[in-house]
Amino acid sequence: MQPSAVPELAHTHARPIHWVATATAVAGVVALSSVLQPDAATAAQPSGPRTQSAPAHAAPPDPAAVEFPLDCGPVEVVVKKKASGDLDGDGRPETVAVVHCDAPMGTPPDGVYVLTRGADGAEPRVVATLVDPKDRTNVDDFAVRDGEVTASLLGYSSADVPSCCPDVRESVKWRWQNGAFVRSVPSAAKSV
Repeated sequence: MQPSAVPELAHTHARPIHWVATATAVAGVVALSSVLQPDAATAAQPSGPRTQSAPAHAAPPDPAAVEFPLDCGPVEVVVKKKASGDLDGDGRPETVAVVHCDAPMGTPPDGVYVLTRGADGAEPRVVATLVDPKDRTNVDDFAVRDGEVTASLLGYSSADVPSCCPDVRESVKWRWQNGAFVRSVPSAAKSV
């Protein structure tokens, strides 16, 4: 066997210092890339609603500053869950809040409301009811993603089912289309 004409190179045998140097270089590149961002794209975007980044000054509406259309009598309204995102494609975030009355016992039904504020930064207000508490449902999974509101609704197959024990689960989603939130149900999304 002939000896190689190429001398043995030092970097072909990795030592711990090589790994440290590589990790430091990668960390530097990642840190630098998070500071430097490319210019905005100038290609034509598809029309229709989509989630946009809101201007830095546009904060999502705070559910604590809103009066919800619930009659809770002597108990308070509780915001169970909330999520924000640009649902109508105007560059300003909306907030979707899951709320119910703070009942001392039982399982109070949830309402799902969309909150917004005007372009002038006015007080937040309810602009849509996605789930009315009169429907006797509770919200389980809930998210705002890619311009859609998704939720799993827990309900009852009949009035005879006790309020403690919902026996129907339905996955639903809403999307802003032609000036309104349109509800859809994925196929095979209802279970008992």
